[in-house]
Amino acid sequence: MAFMPHGKLQRFHRQMAALLLAFGLVGCKSLPRVVPDLERRPPPVRLEGSQGPLSAERSRAILERLRAGGQGSDVLSRHLALEEAIVGSPLTAGNKVVLLEDGPATYRAMLAAIEAAKDHIHMETYIIDDDEVGQRFANALIAKQQQGVQVLLIHDSVGTLNTPREFFKRLTDAGIQVLEFNPINPALAGKNWELNERDHRKLLIADGRIAFLGGINISGVYSSGSLASSGSGGQGAGKKPGRVDSTPWRDTHVQLEGPVVAEFQKLFLETWASQKGASMAPRDFYPQPKRVGSDVVRAIGSSPKDNYSLIYATLLSAIGSAETSVYLTNAYFAPDPQLLDVLKAAAARGVDVKLILPGKTDSWLIFHAGRNYYTELLRAGVKIYERQGVILHTKTGTVDGVWSTIGSTNLDWRSFLHNYELNAVVLGAEFGGQLHKLFEADLAGSKQITLEEWQRRGLGLRIQELFARAWEYWL
Repeated sequence: MAFMPHGKLQRFHRQMAALLLAFGLVGCKSLPRVVPDLERRPPPVRLEGSQGPLSAERSRAILERLRAGGQGSDVLSRHLALEEAIVGSPLTAGNKVVLLEDGPATYRAMLAAIEAAKDHIHMETYIIDDDEVGQRFANALIAKQQQGVQVLLIHDSVGTLNTPREFFKRLTDAGIQVLEFNPINPALAGKNWELNERDHRKLLIADGRIAFLGGINISGVYSSGSLASSGSGGQGAGKKPGRVDSTPWRDTHVQLEGPVVAEFQKLFLETWASQKGASMAPRDFYPQPKRVGSDVVRAIGSSPKDNYSLIYATLLSAIGSAETSVYLTNAYFAPDPQLLDVLKAAAARGVDVKLILPGKTDSWLIFHAGRNYYTELLRAGVKIYERQGVILHTKTGTVDGVWSTIGSTNLDWRSFLHNYELNAVVLGAEFGGQLHKLFEADLAGSKQITLEEWQRRGLGLRIQELFARAWEYWL
């Protein structure tokens, strides 16, 4: 089977990590201590629009409108100054954000953008399978390359471990420039080879004007729709090789247009350059941005080369500033002490903290490593729900209904320390309301885990949790 599930990839990571540790080549990194000073008076936050930086007055007016939409929540002013200092990328106004709730909707929108491209297409993905979906994308990209559109593709070496080399050769034979991120073979990777660093981003940019990102890879496991039953799916952890698990995958993506696309373009081209991608013909990578909507968006990319994960620090500041609600949906949950602390502290000050986590997963170890923290979180007042009937792969969150994030980042050590990740932060109650509606739909399909019930779980589950926790750094 072409699809290589997260659990199988995790086993590969652990085997390689153990090998490197045996030779003394891998050292453990630690997450930074990020302590937002929430009491300080934040400096004015400036926004950028289609014509560049907005005036202080215009920036203030937009932020006031966003606050009003959030029923007076002060979450924006309390954490934006820290977020801006941490991330460095600008808040951009005048964008249009469209929530894509499942695989079929995402693939339709992405293929339409590819078909409409006139100048260039940039695609970056962790997994691209040699299946029906992968072939649809391959055919679409080849057709555009033959029409004179420049196509660049970055794929992760581990994520595409089971994708035949012939699949990529067909693309390169058609003239598409294909870049394998951090090849497993050190002879191909160069002197800065870091096996444990992976490109987990999912990004498509067409003509520098429209971008797609989120948690959805290019794979047939999403073909049925992540909010519906399916007769096709991926191979789950614990299954015999080749056996197909019919459980549908639940995931979410987002489509963006407007000035923020240039920020995602910068991140793609930086990755291409850092991985020594081949030189390319000059194209209009940064067309004059246009105001296409009213959404305020920040692009955030993280990599192991940074001093700390920018997405991680941003998430901590947002949760630490929460006043009414923190709603997170995430596929792989193995929190570090700081994330645990901010979640418990938010619940302690009366914030409604709800986590939707998998009830079934393709990674046995990460599943039980996360469950090991349930007792601590439930005692602190955090509400935990496990999504039923699907393999949850979503990575989204909302704070106070006005701060929202969607992207590729999981709530685990791998995402925060070892992966290249990509998220969008959207400010405002309109998009926050859309994401909250999706959260409520997932909540309706979830089972709440109560402290009383959890404390009655059997010894077998407790042993699995302890064993999995010992591996969580490498998961």
